[in-house]
Amino acid sequence: MPNHVFGRSTKGSLPTAANGEGCYLIDTDGKRYLDGSGGAAVSCLGHSDAKVRAALHDQLDRFAFAHTGFLTSDPAEQLADRLVAEAPAGIDRVYLVSGGSEAMEAALKLARQYYLEIGQPGRHRVIARRQSYHGNTLGALATGGNEWRRAQFAPLLVETSHISPCYEYRGRRDDESVETYGLRVADELEAEIQRLGAETVMAFVAEPVVGATAGAVPAVPGYLKRIREICDRHGVLMILDEVMCGMGRTGYLFACAEDGVAPDMIAIAKGLGAGYQPIGALLCTGAIYDAIARGSGFFQHGHTYMGHAMAAAAANAVLSRILDDGLLQRVREQGAKLEAALRDRLGQHAHVGDIRGRGLFRGIELVADRESKAPFDPSRKLHARIKAEAMGQGLICYPMGGTIDGVRGDHVLLAPPFIISDAEIAELTDKLATAIDRAIAA
Repeated sequence: MPNHVFGRSTKGSLPTAANGEGCYLIDTDGKRYLDGSGGAAVSCLGHSDAKVRAALHDQLDRFAFAHTGFLTSDPAEQLADRLVAEAPAGIDRVYLVSGGSEAMEAALKLARQYYLEIGQPGRHRVIARRQSYHGNTLGALATGGNEWRRAQFAPLLVETSHISPCYEYRGRRDDESVETYGLRVADELEAEIQRLGAETVMAFVAEPVVGATAGAVPAVPGYLKRIREICDRHGVLMILDEVMCGMGRTGYLFACAEDGVAPDMIAIAKGLGAGYQPIGALLCTGAIYDAIARGSGFFQHGHTYMGHAMAAAAANAVLSRILDDGLLQRVREQGAKLEAALRDRLGQHAHVGDIRGRGLFRGIELVADRESKAPFDPSRKLHARIKAEAMGQGLICYPMGGTIDGVRGDHVLLAPPFIISDAEIAELTDKLATAIDRAIAA
């Protein structure tokens, strides 16, 4: 049959999804796939949550869309109130969008306008980290440090400084404690601010737990607190990208809570709508909002579908499931079981160098040699082979290449639904281990 969809790749064809049942997707041939990565850390409630579906039906019976240039809506107001009530100290406003890239783009533009409003027009530079990812729109792509995604669009990207990631497995020296290492790489921010001139720097951007680019790499203890101190010392905004790691994925609604820091802005998406509707949000402090309110009174930005009532209704239902039904505790419990299962099955594997992450957000880094940490030859495309082998067995996972520097290294990212059972953890681990072995042997 004709196919006119412009998909992610022009090569090959994909199975067609027909149904969802708990942690599984089912294609038109009846094959079941255990969703071990929640798509891209999206489907945190699985694929058939009755409460979210009921909330969507209820909202659709009322109305679907009202443009926010004319009207607000109860679902949007309720969602903003609930997010602020759970957010880190100082966060007071919520700007609702349709996804993570939109949330990050809004963060960058709001940061720039904030400094214009308070009379510091020289601040325009952004500092981020290598091996990060902050979205696919041009501003967000420029901010991210994913070299593979940036390369062909480099002429279109604004200049951004990139410092070292907080990547303990690759970066910590043998003579350093974990804490000393974290402070050392955090202090690169201070050096870069001084090199550029603090009066030119508007923001530092980071993922508390790095997602797709490096594979669930968490900040080490003390790192983000030192980053917060440096930003405060130089009047720089701290923007945390929790698009992938937030909304309960690590066992905390906001991942930065585990690190004990409160940023100036937080971008969220993915798990906020759990895949039932496309939605994201930028959260900011009252101080930032008040600067706009006292100044021009207008954020020079906007999207047609921002604050969409159906999307907000879905997100409200998702938050209710996460917060009211004990899913944060479940994420911590099942996350510990998943880690234990991975370590039991793969911890001594000759080609598994690191198993890392928080909650139900886990990464496995693959190496050609454990002792030297040497990666596989990139030409083998090991990550792509693992994905194909896993799909063949009925497992969806999220392998990626370029883990180390955008070219070398392979990892597998896991982000299963929060409802995953013990038996499904065993199934995931077994199928993943088999896929890794078959891919390496190929």
